[in-house]
Amino acid sequence: MTLLDILPVEKWIELEMEINKRSNLNVSVFDADGIRITDFKKWANRLCPVVKADEKGQSYICAVAHQNAAHQAQRTGKPAIVECDAGLVKVVVPLFIDDEFLGVAGGCGLLLKDSKVDTFLVNTTTDIPVEEIENLSNDIAAISMEELKSVIKYIEKELEWIKYNYQNQRMFSAG
Repeated sequence: MTLLDILPVEKWIELEMEINKRSNLNVSVFDADGIRITDFKKWANRLCPVVKADEKGQSYICAVAHQNAAHQAQRTGKPAIVECDAGLVKVVVPLFIDDEFLGVAGGCGLLLKDSKVDTFLVNTTTDIPVEEIENLSNDIAAISMEELKSVIKYIEKELEWIKYNYQNQRMFSAG
């Protein structure tokens, strides 16, 4: 079973757009293999698209943070909050149906209150000049832990609704 078995891609995009609207995070839904299932993009800041466009930035900053968060969420069955090596927050909420892990929904790209971008690590990983990193990150918004928890509650509620509708549809079509 896949995420697209329980909801068409257009509905996943609607969910991503709504999470973005509520949080300003870079929002994505990923399948169990860590692959994005839509092409929706609305960046939370100017730094992320530059880091993600860099092969080393994508591989060693973005992908690693996603893998860590998604594996934690899959293992615990609970939302995971981590910081990527650039210092930006990443949050994912897992979706299970009948104990099968289907993937995660979440986002990244904001700073937790009192955090800052790790310009040294971004520069060392990507060779993007420190001055450019500083310029691209000087207006990254912060999000409080309370705001992040509110976003998590919203995502959990939406995933539960999706799961409920899928299970009821399956039950009625089987009967």
